[in-house]
Amino acid sequence: MVLYLDSAIVTEARVASKFGWISGVTTNPTLLAKSDLSPEATLKELSEIVSGELYYQLTATSFDEMIAEGKAASKLIGHKIVLKIPATATGFQATSHLSKNIDCSVTGIYHPAQAVVAAETGAKYAIAYVNRATRLLGDGLKLVRDMAKVLEGSSTEILAASVKSPDEATETLLAGAHHLTLPFSVLQTITTHELSEKTFKEFNEKGRGIMY
Repeated sequence: MVLYLDSAIVTEARVASKFGWISGVTTNPTLLAKSDLSPEATLKELSEIVSGELYYQLTATSFDEMIAEGKAASKLIGHKIVLKIPATATGFQATSHLSKNIDCSVTGIYHPAQAVVAAETGAKYAIAYVNRATRLLGDGLKLVRDMAKVLEGSSTEILAASVKSPDEATETLLAGAHHLTLPFSVLQTITTHELSEKTFKEFNEKGRGIMY
């Protein structure tokens, strides 16, 4: 299992990289638009901060333009890149072409059959928007469970995005997701629980250690 930061804010990436348990950063056009820097400058900054994978989502819509954009992003980011390619007919065609030389993910999957196609195109990851799928389809966790079933035995793994709380993160993993990408606020929240704080406060008040 891998946890990613879902953000294009450089300051958030710097802080998250110091956590010691974040393996990469995922971005999308909306997140890049929130950066004070240009998309190119943002990605360069993030690539210097991130030790693991850095995801870039294609915005082109035609096959030839997708191929050109994917190659340009790969040249900009380097070996850390994972392309996020929309789950459309043209997107699957582009994934099949680009995945031969660049790690690719298919994003915005709303039906398990799309996950099957993603695997056949050579995609490394199939991305489901859990919370959004719940709002639009009624049950984002069922989508993840069905994707896990149809992808069983394949090399394509499920990356879950649009996860809004620690509870939803846990439920998504239990449903079969391999990895999660989470907003900075959720990454902060999952490290704490009031009972944990209370428990260790009691230990420290009543006990002794080698330093204090």
